[in-house]
Amino acid sequence: MNNPIIIAVDAMGGDDSPKKVVEGISIHSKSSKEVNYKLFGNKDLIMPLIDQYKLPKNRINVIHTDKTVEGEDTALSAAKRGKDTSMWLAIESLKNNEANAIVSAGNTGALFLISKLNLKMIKNIDKPALSALWPSKRGMNVVLDLGANIECNSKNLIDFSIMGSALHKALFEKDRPIVALLNIGSEELKGNAMIKDTYKILNEKKYSLFKFKGFIEGNNIMDGNVNVIVADGFTGNIALKTAEGTSNFIISELRKALTNSIIGKISSFINYSNLKNFKNKLDPRLYNGAILLGMDKPVIKSHGSTDSIGFANSLKVCEKTIRGKLIDQIKDNIN
Repeated sequence: MNNPIIIAVDAMGGDDSPKKVVEGISIHSKSSKEVNYKLFGNKDLIMPLIDQYKLPKNRINVIHTDKTVEGEDTALSAAKRGKDTSMWLAIESLKNNEANAIVSAGNTGALFLISKLNLKMIKNIDKPALSALWPSKRGMNVVLDLGANIECNSKNLIDFSIMGSALHKALFEKDRPIVALLNIGSEELKGNAMIKDTYKILNEKKYSLFKFKGFIEGNNIMDGNVNVIVADGFTGNIALKTAEGTSNFIISELRKALTNSIIGKISSFINYSNLKNFKNKLDPRLYNGAILLGMDKPVIKSHGSTDSIGFANSLKVCEKTIRGKLIDQIKDNIN
């Protein structure tokens, strides 16, 4: 790209902000020399951190506001706070083409609503979807919807299939990702009427963007045989929370087993490298960065409780969606 990418950043959203945000930018900026950052938040808090982490000031622009969206705000109350919160101003800069994408670790419901108030939906898409990256045995999967829409119809799931495939292609440069519908069984006869109708449409129509695999069960999500897993927001969110809880349980129990005895500690020392790789595989910070698909500009949601490493990864995801021309790929394939 001839011009540097500009990422609008809600510097005040999430826990331990703006510290983790500025430190995350410090991490990301070292490997991404052609990215500039437009920070929205309290200048009195942000500028000392920019000096502390030695951020390149020629690539940083700070727009002051002392108003923020709080974590306990409802989406409606956050919108009513006015148009001068750090989140609103960051999204508005995207609307005004002053940035290429926006990243926020703030209130999820508020981010969705303020995005919808400021940005346009891509033509022919009825509902946006929240997507995220999940590790598998063979790389990374895109999973959506993770809670933006409790109820969906067949058209919504078909749109999600297209948007998820465009995202996977933008991030990983894979031709024709493999798509599957999350269901209670892999047989064609299983599932409710809506999921079976979606299966029939996807199976009969050939899409140039992706290959349709069929149904996938929850216990096969991480096998790596597919690249994009599609569900309604209710099902997807339950799957997400179950996976997160299972991961935390495994890490916690493994830590106990390796620290509660002398033999465990010796085993931990001997297998340090393998255990480190195992921990990294399950480290949610390395997969941080959910993408709100369906808007005509990239909106990235960082987990509110992540640290600077996780926030840096959300910036990396954001950069990849821009370089991979995510929005153009969705527009080119949506009917």
